[in-house]
Amino acid sequence: MRRDIFTAEHEAFRDLVRTFIAKEVTPHHARWEAAGVVDRDVWLAAGRAGLLGFFVDEAHGGAGVRDLRYHAILTEEMARAGATGPAFGLHNDIIGPYLTTLADAAQQERWLPGFCSGELITAIAMTEPGAGSDLQGLRTTAVRDGEHYVLNGQKTFISNGILADLVIVVARTDPSAGHRGISLLAVERGMPGFERGRNLEKIGQKAQDTAELFFTDVRVPAANLLGEEGKGFQYLMRNLPLERLSIAVAAMAAAEAVFELTLEHCRTRTAFGQPIGRFQHNRFVLAELRTELQLGRVFVDRCLTEAQLSVEDAAMAKWWCTELQLRVVDRCLQLHGGYGYMLEYPVARAYLDARVQTIYGGTTEIMKEVIGRSLEL
Repeated sequence: MRRDIFTAEHEAFRDLVRTFIAKEVTPHHARWEAAGVVDRDVWLAAGRAGLLGFFVDEAHGGAGVRDLRYHAILTEEMARAGATGPAFGLHNDIIGPYLTTLADAAQQERWLPGFCSGELITAIAMTEPGAGSDLQGLRTTAVRDGEHYVLNGQKTFISNGILADLVIVVARTDPSAGHRGISLLAVERGMPGFERGRNLEKIGQKAQDTAELFFTDVRVPAANLLGEEGKGFQYLMRNLPLERLSIAVAAMAAAEAVFELTLEHCRTRTAFGQPIGRFQHNRFVLAELRTELQLGRVFVDRCLTEAQLSVEDAAMAKWWCTELQLRVVDRCLQLHGGYGYMLEYPVARAYLDARVQTIYGGTTEIMKEVIGRSLEL
C-alpha cells in the first residue's frame, strides 16, 4: 500500500535528512561504534541542519512545528541507515516535550537555544539498579534545603549519559507520598557531586553512549525544578505515549530496511542452480514477513496522525512493532545463512541493535499490562 500521510514538504525534509546522514553520520559510524560514543560535532551539525527542536518555538531556535511526521521521518531515516549512535530521537521526542511544556520562561531561555543548536545535549535519568519499569521503586532522593534540593542516588542504563549536558533526574522529594512524591530536577554538567560512571558495554547500539550516573549531595537549585513538586509521575505518564510511538516508528523502519536487503539477497544468492528466494519455504517466509510489516506499517502510520494518541494505542504500537522487528531480523538473518552471522553484513548488526527494542521504553510485558488494565476486566 502506498503511504499517504506525507506531503511534498515532508518528502523534501526526508531528502534533507538523507543527505545529512550520508554526509555527517554514515562515514563516521564505525569509528563511533569502536569508541562507544559519537562526536559532539554531529550534534552541532544536526542543529545547523534544523534537525533538533521541532517542538521548540522559533524564538528559541526551534521549528515551532507540532507535527509528529517530521519526528517520524528523522527517526525512520536514522533507523534505515542503522545509525544508532546519535540519539536525536531521545533528544527531540522524549526530552523535548518536558522542556517545552514544563520549563518556565527563565528555564526555556537558558536551555532551549542550546537544545536546538546541538550545544546542549540532553538525557533523562529514570532507571536505577533496583528500579526499572516500576517507578514506585525509585530510591533517588531530593531533599529541599532552602533554595536548593540536595540530590542523592544512582541511575543506570542512561542513554546520552556520557555526552549529556542537561539530565532530567527523576527523584523522590517526599518519600512518604508514593507516586505523588516524585519530582523532576534538571541537573547540569559540572554540578559538584554529579559524576558519571562507566560507559556501559552493550551487545548492540555500541555507538550510543549509555552510562551510570551518580549523585552525591548534589545541590540542585530549586529554580531547576521542572513543573511542580510532586507531579513528576504524572508528567512521566503524560509523555510516555510519544516515547513509545517513537520506538515503534524506529522498529518498523529498521525491520523494513532489513527485509528489503534480505529480499535482494534472496534474489541474487543462488543454491542448487536457482535464487534461494524461489524455494517455496523461503518464499513463504518472505510472504509472511511482508504481510506482517504491512500490518504494522498501517497501524503506526495511523498512530502518527491521531490527534491525541492514547496510552493504550501507544503501548500496542510499541510492543507489537518491536516484537515484529525481532522476528523479522531473526528470520532475515537465517535467510542469509552463514553470511548473516558475520558483522560485516548489515543484517548481523541489525540483529544485535534490535534486541533492546522490546526492553527500553517499557518492556513488552509492561506494555501488555498497560493494555490489559484498560480492558476493565
